[in-house]
Amino acid sequence: MINPENNPYYLNSFLDYTITILNKSPNTVKEYNYDLAMFLKFIKIRFKLTKEQDFSKIIIKDISINTIEKITLDDIHAFLSYLTTTYHSKAATRARKASSIRVFFNYLCAKVNIIKINPAQNLETPKLDKRLPKYLSLEESIKVLNNADNPDNRNSSRDYAMLTLFLNCGLRLSELVGINIGDINFSESKMTVIGKGNKERTIYLNKACLKAIHEYLNIRPKEGIKTDKYNSKNALFLSERKERISRRTVQHIVEKELSASGLSSKKLSTHKLRHTAATLMYQYGNVDIRALQEILGHESISTTEIYTHVANEQAREAIEKNPLANI
Repeated sequence: MINPENNPYYLNSFLDYTITILNKSPNTVKEYNYDLAMFLKFIKIRFKLTKEQDFSKIIIKDISINTIEKITLDDIHAFLSYLTTTYHSKAATRARKASSIRVFFNYLCAKVNIIKINPAQNLETPKLDKRLPKYLSLEESIKVLNNADNPDNRNSSRDYAMLTLFLNCGLRLSELVGINIGDINFSESKMTVIGKGNKERTIYLNKACLKAIHEYLNIRPKEGIKTDKYNSKNALFLSERKERISRRTVQHIVEKELSASGLSSKKLSTHKLRHTAATLMYQYGNVDIRALQEILGHESISTTEIYTHVANEQAREAIEKNPLANI
């Protein structure tokens, strides 16, 4: 949770802007707050405004705009370097923090004119390592679904339905737990989900998804569902406490099912199931890359293009495994 009392006024103003104007999700706003609070604590140490070295004890509320105006691109680079040397932060982590800083200073300079010069104007994004996503093979996916359809598990219908949606639709974890029954249009075999940046998109449901949802709804609790801020009464998936299922619970279920299928749950996760769905659609469904982009809700086509690299890598492996390869 964000505690605005710990922030300087201009940081809270920025967070309000990201919610109301940029329409960012609560999780994104929370990440902005975390990234920028960490950056400002570093600035306080760098500018010798505190003798405290423990970040958790550094107060940032008293950092004035005059201090913000003194920040240069060198200071931002020093922060990113600090993340690398002290925390061994990966490029993706540094890229996120650089993005947060860039948006923050753009707001202060171009949107509300609190500062005259934007020190992050020429800030580059740390180069990311291009890694092929981890995913399940078709055979492994089938094995996971078969194992999840287990009568010994009293929640098998629910767990099977969740895994079916992950592996067929490529949903994000937040999208799955956020599904309401009213989001599903059974007559048109589709549903609406809220993705990154609160962007709404349509997911089309195949026969396997519709069957799994129907079977779960037949046994889903009808009475005693909690009335709470999570809108549990309308939630598709409920926990045993009869409230909207949490992300952590879903992650635990996925880890358990992967382990039961003889797969390493440490290397695979709910997001890997999303990668699996995308890879299977691209490999077996002859899906156009633009259509796949729309299905997954990717803002940039370059994010989706990683699945073409997966196919290319498999083609390379197939050639290498040709029995004539070593003759």
